[in-house]
Amino acid sequence: MLLERIYDTDLAQASYFIGCQSSGEAIVVDPRRDLEPYFEMAEQHNMTIVKVAETHIHADYLSGTRELAAATGATTYLSGEGGEDWSYGFDAELLNDGDVIELGNIAIKAVHTPGHTPEHLMFLITDGAFADEPGYALTGDFVFCGDLGRPDLLDEVADGGDSTGGDSTGGGSGDGHGAGSTNGGSTSKDTRHESAAQLFASLRDHFLTLPDHVQVFPAHGAGSACGKSLGALPSSSVGYERKFAWWPKYVQNDDEEGFVSELLDGQPDAPAYFGRMKRENRDGPPVLGYPLAELPELPAEKVVSGIEAGELVVVDPRSADEVHEGTVSGAINLPAGQAGTYAGWAIDPEQDTRGLVMLTENRETAEELRRHVARVGIDTTAGYITSRDGLPAFVPETVEPRGLDDREPAMVLDVRAATEFDEGHVPDATQVHGGQVMWERDRLPDSGTIVTYCQSGARSSVVASAMRSAGYTVVELEGSFQAWEAAGLPTE
Repeated sequence: MLLERIYDTDLAQASYFIGCQSSGEAIVVDPRRDLEPYFEMAEQHNMTIVKVAETHIHADYLSGTRELAAATGATTYLSGEGGEDWSYGFDAELLNDGDVIELGNIAIKAVHTPGHTPEHLMFLITDGAFADEPGYALTGDFVFCGDLGRPDLLDEVADGGDSTGGDSTGGGSGDGHGAGSTNGGSTSKDTRHESAAQLFASLRDHFLTLPDHVQVFPAHGAGSACGKSLGALPSSSVGYERKFAWWPKYVQNDDEEGFVSELLDGQPDAPAYFGRMKRENRDGPPVLGYPLAELPELPAEKVVSGIEAGELVVVDPRSADEVHEGTVSGAINLPAGQAGTYAGWAIDPEQDTRGLVMLTENRETAEELRRHVARVGIDTTAGYITSRDGLPAFVPETVEPRGLDDREPAMVLDVRAATEFDEGHVPDATQVHGGQVMWERDRLPDSGTIVTYCQSGARSSVVASAMRSAGYTVVELEGSFQAWEAAGLPTE
């Protein structure tokens, strides 16, 4: 048996390529939309991808299940345990608790493990050529290395978060705010305690009944917002988690109340785009068609006319420091390496239909950026440019910490997480997580200057650029909160 982890460091997301050497067949679990790694893996091992499966309806990235099935003809397997609200809206073979996918000598058993989501499945893998019982568990967002999947995302994204209202290309007038904030104007039912109790039962009845030797392969690593304190290790084991993770003591002592309290405490803010991902993954992501056509290099005059017509926007993937030395007017800063994460913060493709023009050194880098933003469902990349020559120039304005009072801003906006804000912030600042700002415009002033900051300046640069591109007047706090503290200025 072959089991390979394919990891996206941008979104801290893992998919798995599992193959049977005797039959030459392979299955991919939880694929992303850019398919090259799976075809490279299949070619390397002389295998054919014949099946594709998901552990659950994902919130943090747009699934590549439909894309891979369309490109290969592979049979799709999805959870049938979601009930009325969390049933998939596209054709597939539905898996219920105990169902088995056969792949040559390999048996993949679906185990219903609700808690993170109602439909969640864990896959137990038996290598029939070597053993007669499971040795591996693909735990999805159920059990991570050192942590558990958060049970509050359904509340954070409110059942898929239908995006209604809000024009992300509109101005800073305050009209049509926010695409419904994080709950997208959807239901407000509090399900987190019920979901946490379900997670407790799933751990007790399924995970902790497994033998210690079973290896654990989760769907996310450190940095993901799908949990609170995910470890950076690529895998673990049932025995290791049983002995060292924070949660087994609660399950072993039947302390559901204590478990729920600790699990829910301090969960990170969920970016607003999670709601769109939930809904699109449930209903069926659009199929782009593999392989994609090459991106064209666009002449400067075409980019200028597109910017002026509101049809194009430049994406600047450089660091905040480089962008602050000069960029393109209206450009959105999506730092390379994290372009997918930050694109989800900065761009709502349901409201902002402008084509993206990647400012890169070459086509290869532009293609890489296109793949990253496509992972969060942004499919509007129109081309690339290799120089700012001939484009409208812009130098982002900053203010030194000791000069902030002199500016008399309409708002000082802290775009860090709520936990960071609670530990200390600029006096009278307003906290809105960077991944929620463009969906929370009703909290922004209708006019005047907004001063933004984060911890070091990177997140603030992303959010400030998105706000400027939407018409707001934004100045960034130079050096952000680190510089504020270093200057010895008061904090709250």
